[in-house]
Amino acid sequence: MSTRIIAKLDVKPPHVVKPVHFEGLRKIGFPNEMAKIYYEQGADEIFYIDIVASLYRRGILLEQIEQACSDIFVPFAVGGGVRNLQDFENLFHHGADKVVINTHAVQSDPDLIDEAAKTFGSQAVVVNVEAKAWQGWYECYTDCGRIQSGKNVLEWVKEVEQRGAGEILLQSVDKDGRKLGFDIELATQVVDSVDIPVVVASGAGKPEDVLALIKSAKPSGLALASLLHYEITTIKELKKFLKENGVEVAL
Repeated sequence: MSTRIIAKLDVKPPHVVKPVHFEGLRKIGFPNEMAKIYYEQGADEIFYIDIVASLYRRGILLEQIEQACSDIFVPFAVGGGVRNLQDFENLFHHGADKVVINTHAVQSDPDLIDEAAKTFGSQAVVVNVEAKAWQGWYECYTDCGRIQSGKNVLEWVKEVEQRGAGEILLQSVDKDGRKLGFDIELATQVVDSVDIPVVVASGAGKPEDVLALIKSAKPSGLALASLLHYEITTIKELKKFLKENGVEVAL
C-alpha cells in the first residue's frame, strides 16, 4: 500500500503558521494559497488544523475552510474546536472530507468519537494525538500542546480505535518544528498498538528523516509542515526520493 504524503497547515486565522514545540508562531502564508500549491505539487491529502480554536474556546471559522479547499481535489481533513456533531456537520457542509478532533474528546467527552463514527462513518473521524514524553511513557496533551490530560498515549489510541475512530494523527510536542527527525520510538509504538491508519507528524527536517520513519514505523502517512513551508523540498521531489529508495508512493 502507498504511503500517503500529506501537507499539514497549522492555522491561526487568517494565516498558516509554524510553531516550534507548538509555540512561537511564525506566519508562513495563507491557507487557500498554500493548499493549492501543495495540491499542485502532488499532495495525497491536506490537513487543516486551526491550532487556537480550542485554546480560545471558539468554533472553527467556516468561511476560511471553504476558501482553503476551493481549488483542491484531494481529501481535506479539518480540525480545531470541534465539540459536537453539529460541528462535524458544519465542517462537512463547508468542504471537509474528514474531521479531526482532540481537546473535547480527551478532556471532556470521549463519547463524541463513538457518536461521530456512528453518524458519519469511521472514515470521517480522525483523532489528533499530541504526545509528550515522560519517564518511560507518553502523555496526551491538548490545546496546542499546553494542557496535560493524564492519559497514556498508547492506552488512548487503543481506546479511540475501539470507539470507532478511523484514523489517528500523531504529533510529538517534543519534536515539533525542530527539524531534527521524528520520534521514531513513539511512532512505532502507536502504529503497532492499533489496526487503523496512523499519520505521523512533527520533526521532519530533510527527506532522509521521512525515509527513516517509513522504514522503521511503517505509518499509513506522513503529515509535513516545515519541510514544505521552508521549501527544503517539494512533495514531488520527496516522492521521487522515496520511490528511488524503495517506498511505494502515489506519483
